[in-house]
Amino acid sequence: MSALPRSYNPFAEDEEDDVAPAGPGGAGGADRQRYLQQEVVRRSAATADSTTRSLSLLYESERIGVAASEELVRQGEALKRTEQMVDKMDQDLKTSQRHINSIKSVWGGLVNYFKAKPPESKPEQNGAPEYYANSKLKEAMMSSKEQESKYQESHPNLRKLDNSDNDFNKADSVSSVQRDAYPKNQQLRAYHQKIDTNLDEMSSGLSRLKSLALGLQTEIEEQDDMLDRLTKKVETLDVNIKNTDRKVRQL
Repeated sequence: MSALPRSYNPFAEDEEDDVAPAGPGGAGGADRQRYLQQEVVRRSAATADSTTRSLSLLYESERIGVAASEELVRQGEALKRTEQMVDKMDQDLKTSQRHINSIKSVWGGLVNYFKAKPPESKPEQNGAPEYYANSKLKEAMMSSKEQESKYQESHPNLRKLDNSDNDFNKADSVSSVQRDAYPKNQQLRAYHQKIDTNLDEMSSGLSRLKSLALGLQTEIEEQDDMLDRLTKKVETLDVNIKNTDRKVRQL
């Protein structure tokens, strides 16, 4: 007779070895739940860190856009100053031509006497001439400059990511309606609020960058027109200079 009962299962011992002892209160399930909670917190912290870095890059792009706008305005001032110099040279050249006509003949002197004198230009003021950028660019630059302090506070080289207790204290200051929309866990709530705040600021920053881009486009188009006008004036001035030089040689 065999010593084993009829209901003996030869695989039962293996199954019992594979099952971890639950222990009092289900220790295995509690460990897994704790691990999942830590993983959620870790991912939330990583997401908050990522949005903060993206926001810093956005502020840096905005700062570069403002610097490019200021340089474009200085270029516009230089173009206006050049155009004024060309206009002054053209006026002086016309005056020289009147004197040459007076020297060449008496008839030329009489013609110049009865001919209306060209209007004299106003004397140039000291310093760079006043130049006003288009209104779109000016408004965009002013709006972006107001955010410069935020850029200084959030730049990764100047400020490290701070998910300290201050963020948790801020999490308690929201209204009850907003609090219901976030997790009950204080740490998770702080991370989620930080992510939402960063996303809102990123949206505003992208809107300001768009305004800067549109203002730069308008300013470039206006300066292109100024360059075309200046090119035509320079070409006309060159022709007049050559004609005046030829008249002077004929005296």
